[in-house]
Amino acid sequence: MKAANILLLCMLGAALLSTVLCNSGNMPVDCCFDLFKYRMDKNLFSSYYKTDPRCSSSGIVLTTKKGRSICVDAQQHWVKTIIDFLQKKSR
Repeated sequence: MKAANILLLCMLGAALLSTVLCNSGNMPVDCCFDLFKYRMDKNLFSSYYKTDPRCSSSGIVLTTKKGRSICVDAQQHWVKTIIDFLQKKSR
C-alpha cells in the first residue's frame, strides 16, 4: 500500500513540474493579431518597434505620445513614412 502511495505521489509531482516548465517557455511577448489599416498623422507617435520574429504574422508596433500601442503593417507606405520620421527625429 505504501509503495502505491509513493508512486502516486511521484506521478503527481511529475505532472505539476511539467506544467511549471511549460509555462516558463520562451514565447513571444508582443505579437500583432489585428493590424490598423488607416493612415495616421506622424506627429502622434513617439517610437516604434518590430514584433518578435516568432510571431505568426510580422508587424510594427507604433507607440503614441500618450503611451498607447498600435499594430500596423510594415509594408504600408504611410507606415514607412512614420518610421523614417521617427528615425530622423531620434538622431
